[in-house]
Amino acid sequence: MNRSILVLACALCLAPLSALAQQNLLPDSGFGRDAPEHRLDWSTSTWAGAGTLTRDETIGHPDKPSLSIASDSGADVAWSCTVPVQTFARYRLTGWIRTRGVVCHGSARGALLNVHALAGAETRALTGDNDWTHVAVDFDTGLNDSIMVNCLFGGWGLATGQAWFDDLSLTLLEQRDRPLPHISIDAFKTGEVISPYIYGQFIEHLGRCIYGGIWAEMLEDRKFFHDVDAPSSPWRSFGTQHVVMSDKDPFVGEHSPIIVVDSRHPGGIRQEGLGLVEGARYLGYLWAASSGQVRANVSLRFGEKPDDQAVFPFAALTAQFQRYDFDFVAGASTDNASLAISADGHGEIRIGAVSLMPADNIRGFRADTLALLRRLNAPVYRWPGGNFVSGYDWRDGIGPRDRRPPRKNPAWQGIETNDVGIHEFMLLCGLLDTEPYIAINTGLGSIDSAREQLEYLNGSTATPMGALRAENGQPEPWNVRFIGVGNEMYGDWQLGHIPLADYSRRHNQFVDALRAVDPQIVVIGVGAVGEWSRTMLRDCADRMDHISEHVYWQERPGLLAHVMQAPQSLARTAEAHRQYRRELPNLRGRDIRICEDEWNYWYGPHVFGELGTRYFMKDALGCAAALHEFGRNSDIFFMANYAQTVNVIGAVKTSKTAAAMETTGLVLELYRHHLGVIPCHTETGPTLDALAAWNEDRSALTIGVVNPTTSPQSARLELLGASLSGAGRVWIIASPDPLAHNDPDAGSPVVIEERRIDAVGDTLALEPCSVMLFELEVRAE
Repeated sequence: MNRSILVLACALCLAPLSALAQQNLLPDSGFGRDAPEHRLDWSTSTWAGAGTLTRDETIGHPDKPSLSIASDSGADVAWSCTVPVQTFARYRLTGWIRTRGVVCHGSARGALLNVHALAGAETRALTGDNDWTHVAVDFDTGLNDSIMVNCLFGGWGLATGQAWFDDLSLTLLEQRDRPLPHISIDAFKTGEVISPYIYGQFIEHLGRCIYGGIWAEMLEDRKFFHDVDAPSSPWRSFGTQHVVMSDKDPFVGEHSPIIVVDSRHPGGIRQEGLGLVEGARYLGYLWAASSGQVRANVSLRFGEKPDDQAVFPFAALTAQFQRYDFDFVAGASTDNASLAISADGHGEIRIGAVSLMPADNIRGFRADTLALLRRLNAPVYRWPGGNFVSGYDWRDGIGPRDRRPPRKNPAWQGIETNDVGIHEFMLLCGLLDTEPYIAINTGLGSIDSAREQLEYLNGSTATPMGALRAENGQPEPWNVRFIGVGNEMYGDWQLGHIPLADYSRRHNQFVDALRAVDPQIVVIGVGAVGEWSRTMLRDCADRMDHISEHVYWQERPGLLAHVMQAPQSLARTAEAHRQYRRELPNLRGRDIRICEDEWNYWYGPHVFGELGTRYFMKDALGCAAALHEFGRNSDIFFMANYAQTVNVIGAVKTSKTAAAMETTGLVLELYRHHLGVIPCHTETGPTLDALAAWNEDRSALTIGVVNPTTSPQSARLELLGASLSGAGRVWIIASPDPLAHNDPDAGSPVVIEERRIDAVGDTLALEPCSVMLFELEVRAE
């Protein structure tokens, strides 16, 4: 070939990369000065403290404006911008910083530029007084296909003073070869059987997880914790001039409402915002008492016309509280129906408790939610918390349901009606054919209370608490095996938090008391990877069977990094516990495994009530990769409880009248039913995550594969130790849009699709942004 032609060809091939290398990839790096509309693509981020973040029109380098951050009290904040980048590439980030009186407190760095959550990708930090100073850092993107650039003030601690940032630049230095996708499986090399308990679930008295999600009660504050007409109450009075809250002989709690009427002032109380389905039947009841000549009815309104309601009149009310049952058929579908308790005549009516449920409820639980929970088929459910448990008195949740006291939720927003207590939770476990895992209050709770709770759960009727359980309708003990001793006691947010040295002793005291009641329980202690877990294992190993860990992942810029953070963090936790086993002499001969009893993604707006974040296709990919990591470390992870099951960062989401499986829930459902149980040594390229596992009788090999890219991939398959017949099945959860999601009212575009496979070659075709679970038949040898 002519040498000049070759040089020209090479130059043409390199031209696009060369041009890209010279291009500043940061949008609006002049912070609006180059755009007539003064566009600003930078947003603010706050990790701690308080700062003032402004666009300063009076100063710049060399031109105005610049971005300013100032704080008098201390801040760890940033101006941030998310930028798409190439994976496996090297970039340079540069900029100019000016500071005035910047002082670091604690572990703070000062004023600097950095790439969020990318180790080492940070410039030198400036403190004190500095004129405009040039800073720069070169970094590798690795798996990141998008990064968040920060103009950072504070940085891992609080800083005071003021800093300005200007003339930022991000340029590509080098694009490296991307590894070809491959999956290498050694079916001879297997690990310990994957515990079925890694498919566990966790429900907490928080937001709309139980009330408004699992439990079928439609009315809020049905026992009138709040005063009627108070801003925090869902109840409003109408007509009558007098609705008073009386603390004289209240039906339940601290007070009960009294509706006072006369011939000129009929009226009552009403709750709006109820969801109804046309033609559906609804059952309810009311505890009420009256004095004087009072007539009363309950009405359910489902429209604006006078006839758009169903009315249920009561027979003569009595001076003592009695229960009055009613039922309605909805004449229309609506999300803004109202239930009213109306009275006329002369006298007063006292209201005790009110209830309204769909008639298709299953012993108090929502039928639509229960159907989805049965699809999940989780083998264990953790309850009742979570932070909630550290302020929970289990006695509030036993006895006649309408007489259980309403309380302010001790850890979260809203009211705890105590409608769902031990009996209801155990009923739910029976309906779902699952095992209970009950957390004990070691925060504000006492050792005596914990001992009595376990006796209530597992004691015979010859014990005081077993006899009380029988009085409440359950003669036979439940024989609960899994007992969690506390929740997140390492955190200063936890009610009853105490220093680690004190808590390890407290843990041992609790366990001694619990095992005196039932020595067969499986004790799960509170862990937090690092010094807390290490100390608990050192000081409490003879008083625990397993140790808990919790992990939540935030949103990461870019699909690949967002997904891969999940297995990477679980791998670090597993390795830390292997290190504890090597270092701690008292762990020799013991097999204390991890119960990762809270794990999930946690970010985004609260669409479904308190902490009710929505999940997307990209989160489903991460959950599948997390399940792969549990399988890769089957010798370390005994249990994992997805947190939480319904609405609150949930696998299932509900509206007032419908329920849907989230994308993450689809992954849990699919793997629970179809992933094998004997993990095989599996290696993949960095743009895939996979795990192979034999089914129980080794008649088929399953391969779970995550493609965390928006492009289809053809993965080379290398298999040792098995001879495939060529036939099989594949289940697919996929969408080209990483933000695809399901919604109880808007529909479920993301589904599990099953296909037959007639031939398996040396490659696997992977759909973009997908979870694919292959089940490949094996030839008999």
